[in-house]
Amino acid sequence: MRLRRRGLASINSEIRDGIMPAADTIARVAKDPDALPHTPSNYRITALIIACALFMEQMDSTVLATALPTMARDFGVPATSMSSALTSYLLALAIFIPASGRLADRFGSRTIFRAAILIFVGGSMLCGQATSLPFMMVARFLQGLGGAMMIPIGRLVLLRSVAKEDMVQAMSWLIMPALIGPILGPPVGGAIVTYLDWRWIFYLNVPIGLLGVILVTRFIGEVREDKPARFDVPGFILSGVSLGCLLFGFEMTSRTGELSRAVVLIAVGLVAGVAYIRHAKHRSDPILDLSLMRIPTFRLSVIGGSLTRITQGAQPFLLPMMLQLGFGMTAAASGAITIAGAIGSLMMKSLAPRVLRRFGFRNSLIVGGLCASSGYAVAGLFRPDWPIPVIFGVLMISGFFMSFQFSAYNTIAYDEIPSSRMSSATSFYATFQQLMLSLGICVGAASLHVGMLGTGATRPALADFTLAFLVVTAVSASATIWNRRFAVDAGAELSGHRA
Repeated sequence: MRLRRRGLASINSEIRDGIMPAADTIARVAKDPDALPHTPSNYRITALIIACALFMEQMDSTVLATALPTMARDFGVPATSMSSALTSYLLALAIFIPASGRLADRFGSRTIFRAAILIFVGGSMLCGQATSLPFMMVARFLQGLGGAMMIPIGRLVLLRSVAKEDMVQAMSWLIMPALIGPILGPPVGGAIVTYLDWRWIFYLNVPIGLLGVILVTRFIGEVREDKPARFDVPGFILSGVSLGCLLFGFEMTSRTGELSRAVVLIAVGLVAGVAYIRHAKHRSDPILDLSLMRIPTFRLSVIGGSLTRITQGAQPFLLPMMLQLGFGMTAAASGAITIAGAIGSLMMKSLAPRVLRRFGFRNSLIVGGLCASSGYAVAGLFRPDWPIPVIFGVLMISGFFMSFQFSAYNTIAYDEIPSSRMSSATSFYATFQQLMLSLGICVGAASLHVGMLGTGATRPALADFTLAFLVVTAVSASATIWNRRFAVDAGAELSGHRA
């Protein structure tokens, strides 16, 4: 069989970098020409395609929150009942994210990623047609099934199609939707609900998703494992119960009057989690491979990244509420200010590779983490008499450093992961990402409630928001302890840094 010329550079790169052995690479291409890696020159296209799919998923989840009161009126239910539409989506994520890597190994990463987009689009169309809350819950669960596969498989596609020397730049593109989506979501949702109809929130996903399917088919190659591992059914059930209960429980702690139910759910989740850990120790191919935590760079990235994501999960929850309740701003005005974080993220995209090449992962993560935490701590001190340009500048700088942290964590995590375990690693990492972002909302809401209990108030004051911001930023600042444990030359092959 004649090898296509455009793939030879990638094959040589994989062999040279040790991503996969030469014999395995040639055998894979001989068996399936679609498995031929794309050239490094195409990594921007690949990253942008995946980023657009993830952006669609991120925007949808945050835009929906703005439309819930209007949807509740149309469905004839209390507004508080609409939280079920959010939690049904989270439940699907918790159940199916761990299974995504195994599906990609068996059926191919491009096939599953494309199917994930189509399932998400199908769920969006059903959401737009919903006439009742139960209908909406089922449709949102279907959306969550697609989103659960898009999150880790999108990263897996990128890891398998980008050369190591381009990985930092590619991850800089990929991380933006996770940061920009929650920031743009509220103002976009407000505009749609005000000037159109809430159903357009879901219908807008249809053309974006169909375009994504075409681009995935055209530009992304197919990669699958020759001998995929057996599907871990008991582990799938235990991990689904554990993660589902934990996500539901964390989400319910932010609701008034739901604390007792939240505690029960979290307790069930912890018990199921312990049962899963015992199960995984006696299985060679568990659905969530805990042995990955023995790999130093992966372990440190998971721990440090998890602590940082708690702050990132809380920030989109706390900041708009503070600007609207504490400053008296409209939703549109607060949305115009919170866009500053997205601008900072865009600035980071071109600078991250140069910073990592100059200072390395360890030093960059230490300094960047402290700067990001300090910026969000300052955000807790915002007051109505602060000049808007100053507030905007602080948020822009905070967004820059937080986006840089995630780009670095998401890249260094896979530095020592062999090709055969890449799908397991992406599923594991994505699971903890989602869990920690939800936990961030929990920590932010709990901190607000503690402040309100201290004053006996029924509405959070500015001092309560200050306390909440300081608590969540202290969590992300504690990641410095783990960042210091990275080796000085960790990820040198990815960044080009030489100590």
